[in-house]
Amino acid sequence: MSEAAAPPPPTDRPADRPGPSELRDPLIRQELKKASVWFALGLAVLAVIFLAQPLLLIFGGIVVAAIFDGGTRLLGRVLPIGRGWRLLIVVLAGFAFLAGTIWLAGVQLTAQAAAFKATIETELTRLLALAASFGLDVPSLDPDQIVAQAMGSIGRLTSAVGTAVGVVTNLVMILVIGLFVAVEPRIYERGVAWMLPSANREGFYRTSDRMGYTLRRLMAGRLLGMAVEGVGTWLLLMVGGVPMAALLGLLTGILAFLPNIGAIVSGLLIVLIGFSAGVDTGLWAVAVYAVVQIVDGYLIVPYVARRTVDLAPALVLGAQLIFGALFGILGLALADPIVALTKAALDQKSEDDAPEIPEP
Repeated sequence: MSEAAAPPPPTDRPADRPGPSELRDPLIRQELKKASVWFALGLAVLAVIFLAQPLLLIFGGIVVAAIFDGGTRLLGRVLPIGRGWRLLIVVLAGFAFLAGTIWLAGVQLTAQAAAFKATIETELTRLLALAASFGLDVPSLDPDQIVAQAMGSIGRLTSAVGTAVGVVTNLVMILVIGLFVAVEPRIYERGVAWMLPSANREGFYRTSDRMGYTLRRLMAGRLLGMAVEGVGTWLLLMVGGVPMAALLGLLTGILAFLPNIGAIVSGLLIVLIGFSAGVDTGLWAVAVYAVVQIVDGYLIVPYVARRTVDLAPALVLGAQLIFGALFGILGLALADPIVALTKAALDQKSEDDAPEIPEP
């Protein structure tokens, strides 16, 4: 007797459909994509926390590259030579300016710097005594302690930034990165675009061009403001007979790189030194500070904002406080460019996503 034939398989078995543990299941793929996004976001947050210092150094190099590139483009309007030669001229001029500033501050202003420190300490002591005479409960603090507390309140400094050798090393690294990026910026732009999906590359190039334009204009305006404030303060203080006019002008120009906070610090130094030479000289110092800030605030800053990106002063100050508290002096110095580039990227994204209005 022949064996019975095997029964046919049931037709309701989902043999051709993926199970819940298979990657080809659309639900599993969707959930994995969501999980990978959150996982990547967590890794990005950890990278910012643990790699903040090198990331800021890289961004500082990009800022320096924007300055070199902007100078090269500007020089090309009046000097019809190759880009490489124009970049060489800009770099040599920049290094010559840095060398001259260091020589002026380190050789010519050494005696003024020593007198500057002593004068600041004396004026701070007088200021504390005046506050105590009005009944204010002001503790007796050493001037060095006040300066240390003020620097500590700006933000934490890592060990790499806390030493003079670390500062010089970081500056050299920023300059080297800036030089490499300025020599051939398109290589790095294409490298980043290569890692993006093909559909997103065109939008990335538009965003990159807008951010580069914004950063170049912002740095050009910043350098212009530094020059106007530094030279103007020096000349006006020298006319009024304020002591250490050259040193105050140099410090004012350098601190002008930090909008809002730099103006407050330089103004305090100018007023203290001015009143150390007498009431009339102090009033002249106050007037000089007011004139310089008015020129910078009502002429230079609006012009730069109109040509680059319109940033609210409160937004910039808030970003400086946050970045200064998180990343120290370097974060404080780069807060303004970071906010400007973020706004430029968001503006470009908004324009790309805006629906096209059909022509009537």
